[in-house]
Amino acid sequence: MKNALIYLLVFVAIQAGAGIIVPFIWRMATGSPDITPMLLITSTLVCNVIALAVFLLTRWSEVSRSYVRSRPWGVLFWCMMAAIGAIIPSTWLQEQLPELPNLLEGQFDMILKDRLGYLVVGLLAPLVEEIVFRGAILRALIGWNKHHWAAIFISAAFFAIVHGNPTQMPHAFLVGILLGWMYWRTDSIVPCVAYHWVNNTVAYLMYNIMPDPDIPLAALFGGSGTRVMAAVLFSLCILLPSLFQLNMRLKKAQEP
Repeated sequence: MKNALIYLLVFVAIQAGAGIIVPFIWRMATGSPDITPMLLITSTLVCNVIALAVFLLTRWSEVSRSYVRSRPWGVLFWCMMAAIGAIIPSTWLQEQLPELPNLLEGQFDMILKDRLGYLVVGLLAPLVEEIVFRGAILRALIGWNKHHWAAIFISAAFFAIVHGNPTQMPHAFLVGILLGWMYWRTDSIVPCVAYHWVNNTVAYLMYNIMPDPDIPLAALFGGSGTRVMAAVLFSLCILLPSLFQLNMRLKKAQEP
């Protein structure tokens, strides 16, 4: 547990440091106090790159090619399908909960509306967050507590809290549980990165395609509750078979 907390605090410190130092340097260089999309993207990029370097150079998260060498193409396909199938059910579940404050709405809007925002949201975030939260934190928690589900739930709670935005936390917690299970079954972050990449990519695309990213499902489906439930059931017909396939296929790579 001690190591997991250290990894978490280091990651939070990197986030905080980048969030303070990069805007300071930016304002000194540009002479403008305005928060711009490029400033937010640059700050997030610096945070991700530093975190990636720290966790890899210290070997807090170990990277190996053994899992990819096992050619887990079927696993990766079902990971991506599970991510697609979870979108509408997760959104529906979120709408059943009390409305939570969206503290970072303005910042997310600026990042996601910019094309370069995909670099940090769709590409770097899935890789870096999996290296930190599954490859380092969860790995340490599993070593500390042999009850893997306890370790998975704790790491998922850390994952949700670090997002720093109450409206994102329920979804992040559920996704964190699923990603933690994938990591425990495979001892690899590769399936987790595949799922995380699809999840973030779909969020980025929907944010730019839909006129109102916060539109409720009922409005999206013409105000019909029946259509909403049909969409949820259709998505479950993708999600549940995907989880079934993953349960059959997820396994650790066999070393030669």
